[in-house]
Amino acid sequence: MDKQVLLELFGYLGSFLVIVSMLMTSVVKLRIINTVGSVIFCIYALCIHSYPTAAMQVCLIAINLFSLYKLNNTKKEYVAVSVKSNDGFISYFLNENSSDIKNFFPDFSMPEDNDRVYLIMCSGVPAGIFSASAAGISESGSADALAVKIDYTIPAYRDCSAGKYMLSYLKAQGVKKLTANTKVPSHAKYLSKMGFCLNSANNMYEKNLI
Repeated sequence: MDKQVLLELFGYLGSFLVIVSMLMTSVVKLRIINTVGSVIFCIYALCIHSYPTAAMQVCLIAINLFSLYKLNNTKKEYVAVSVKSNDGFISYFLNENSSDIKNFFPDFSMPEDNDRVYLIMCSGVPAGIFSASAAGISESGSADALAVKIDYTIPAYRDCSAGKYMLSYLKAQGVKKLTANTKVPSHAKYLSKMGFCLNSANNMYEKNLI
């Protein structure tokens, strides 16, 4: 294949990645893919001696790297707010994010009356929702095992930090074990990343907090 054609394809690849990055719901993924695309397009611009274009790509790369640095070095402070299952804001939050929630929790609709429901807040902003039912009762009569029904966070906070906070919070509340059931590959991957293990006997993901 002609070198010029290969060079053109290389440039198209860079442009394609920059465009694809704009479709990402995760800010981190957007920055990473955009950076890769900008690097490729910068090399292409240098090869065709388009120095103004190359200079612009260098600036974009620097902006992306700085943004990634800030995202990775800014500590998120979470708070779990216990709410009732019929809380009006919970209904609003679930309806507002219903299409995205269905991607990960297709069978979930609303929390039930006896569920533990928490609104996960980050610096005063609603970041997600956690809802679970009692799966085991301690001697004191409180739930020491929970069956997770939903542990959803909006894309901007989908870096496992909210999930790690909830694990720590629930442990402090006396919860000893969590179980979860999913048929969604992306959610199963998330559970594995959070330390859940698949129990082949009941096809449930389980995690001990003690």
